[in-house]
Amino acid sequence: MQTRARSSQTIIELVQGDITHQDTDAIVNAANNSLLGGGGVDGAIHRAAGPQLLEETRTLGGCETGDAKISRGYRLKARYVVHAVGPVYRPNHPDVPRLLASAYRRSLEVAAEHDIHSIAFPSISTGVYGYPVAQAAPIAIATVCDFACSNPQFEIVRFVLFDSGTMRAFADALKHLIAQRPDLTDVS
Repeated sequence: MQTRARSSQTIIELVQGDITHQDTDAIVNAANNSLLGGGGVDGAIHRAAGPQLLEETRTLGGCETGDAKISRGYRLKARYVVHAVGPVYRPNHPDVPRLLASAYRRSLEVAAEHDIHSIAFPSISTGVYGYPVAQAAPIAIATVCDFACSNPQFEIVRFVLFDSGTMRAFADALKHLIAQRPDLTDVS
């Protein structure tokens, strides 16, 4: 299953799969504050990239929640890894949605600073950090679409979603946003 939309010059694409296999210029790592690896997406990216990734992330000095830093991709197909730190979910906490949006936006800002034209995101904070996918997906989709509308250097922004439930939540969020915004076109 694949869902696609166009925002300005950017294709927003949803696919189910493994982010470590993406051939985009960069992939985004749902990292922890240390940037030294962990479980889930973070561990998979570190394993696929090889030990040089850990060597480089040790020099980055960690990362604040809602921010992002960049490293080389090493053994990955992607040339770069953008390490984004999303929030741990806390129901009804006012900073949680803002920090999640910031992690996506900062990833795109860092990528733009490095002349990256294609990037692949996982679903940030919805694994061990416990953010409900149905709440996280609309934030992720809206943040990426807003950024793409004002920053047309991105040719493709791909969400690589690990399972069918996450894929469905992101597809629903994208379809809902397309219905609300005339600047988005369904190109599935």
